Amino acid sequence: VQLVESGGGLVQVGGSLRLSCAASGFHWDSLGIGWFRQAPGKEREGVACKGVGNEEYSHSVRGRFTISSDSAKYTVYLQMNDLKPEDTASYYCAATYATYCDVNSDTYFSWGQGTQVTVSS
Repeated sequence: VQLVESGGGLVQVGGSLRLSCAASGFHWDSLGIGWFRQAPGKEREGVACKGVGNEEYSHSVRGRFTISSDSAKYTVYLQMNDLKPEDTASYYCAATYATYCDVNSDTYFSWGQGTQVTVSS
């Protein structure tokens, strides 16, 4: 099983990025994906997840970030709009087989290597 993130980079305040999480080796129809981020010196934060039965967003990104998936490509995306300096972090995707995802749960069992997002002011 493997998750590979891509799409990070440097963007100005107010800009947009789309992160990708390509999954391989999983039971796709049962798979949920969570997006997490961690900034230096801060705890890891769950920002969004897409489960079989739901989607969830943290308060800090709701209305600005959108999670979606492409089953043909076994890929989950995180569209990030109106980016702010506080969005700067390493972003990770993780896999769960929980029917209803929760960014605060401990059901994520496989993690990608991360992709860096830097928002400059």
